[in-house]
Parts: sequence; structure tokens; C-alpha cells
Amino acid sequence: MIYCVEDDTSIRELMLYALRASGFEAEGFCEGQALFAALAHIEPQLILLDIMLPGMDGIEILKNLRANPATAHIPVIIASAKGTEYDKVVGLDLGADDYLAKPFGMMEMVSRIRAVLRRTAPKSQRELLQMGQLQMDPQAHTVYADGRRVELTLKEFELLRLFLEHPGRVFTRDQLLERIWSTDYLGETRTVDVHIGTLRTKLGPCGDYIRTVRGVGYRLEETP
Repeated sequence: MIYCVEDDTSIRELMLYALRASGFEAEGFCEGQALFAALAHIEPQLILLDIMLPGMDGIEILKNLRANPATAHIPVIIASAKGTEYDKVVGLDLGADDYLAKPFGMMEMVSRIRAVLRRTAPKSQRELLQMGQLQMDPQAHTVYADGRRVELTLKEFELLRLFLEHPGRVFTRDQLLERIWSTDYLGETRTVDVHIGTLRTKLGPCGDYIRTVRGVGYRLEETP
């Protein structure tokens, strides 16, 4: 669960849409009081916190979060149009795990959230993604196919991680474009086919795990 504290309704709804489309559960709040009320019931994986808020501002909320032993460990990303170095330093010095200066892209936001979650995850929760002879360590950003280290580009890595996180699920080309290249990407679905082709080649025999579903898209499944 990701909590988004943002008083601009349109921005908040866009953030929630992007998070849910990326596989996260997400809830939004327009001010600090509603956030603390929700924290009393459900602890989120991460809080995305705007600085400029009505009533208690984001810096004060962050201070309260870090001062309370029950919430001190929750990762926080500060997001604000106040992109000065001073605001960034204050937020980080108070214990924020990262800082996003507005305007920012939704895919950048999702990427930053994933990075913070990987960095702050307890070691016991850090697991490998695996199918057959294909193995990925998302934290170390490594991939092995048939025991051989495979070097992938960022997009290839994100494609493979999406498939490994959802084995057997069919993704259309448009869905892959939205997940990996963002909804703002102006390319064509042919881009997906090209990246799938290079990914298959780099994975060698394990590339056969990426199956084409004719007329639909692609899925990852272990070959018989």
C-alpha cells in the first residue's frame, strides 16, 4: 500500500492511477489529519508526501512521522514544487528517503518508489525472481540464464521483471508500452517487438520462455 498526500485533486488522482496501473495498492489524502487517521489502521509500504499542504505542511508531517516509533521506519518520498536546494536538504535531513521536484513524470515517480522500496526492504523480504533456468535479483540488478550472467538494458530488465512478477499473464503491446515506457511515450508498439526480440536473443535458450500470444501480446511461461 502506498499513501499519497497531495492537496491538488487532479494531481493526486493521476498519481493514484499511475501507481495502481503499476501494480501497487494506493490511497490518497489531501492533508495530514486524514493521513494520520489512516496510519492508525493500515501501515503503508511508503508515503509520498507533498510539502505545500493546508494545515500541517509536509515538513511538519515528516517530523511527526519520524518522531513516532510506530511510523519512524516507514519510507517517505517528499514531492513538491518547492524544488530549491534548501527544501530538498531539509526534507532529507529530517529523514526523507528521496525527493521529487514537481513537475515530475509518473514513470519517474513509480521508478523512484520501487528504488526506495528495494533499498529499504528488510533482507528477509528480498527474494529472487525465478522461472526454470532463468533467475533475476531485482535488488542487485542481475540476471542469470542457464547459469550465465546476462547484461540487459534498463528497458529489457524492466520488461523481464514485469514478466517474472506475473508468470503466465498475457500482456498486450499497449500494456507493455504503458508499463515500461509510460503513457506519455510517443513510440509505436513495434518498439515492444524489437525489445522482446533482443531480450530473447540475450537470454539464449531461456528466451523461449517469452511466448508470443498471436493477435494479443506476450507472456512468460516455462517451456515443456
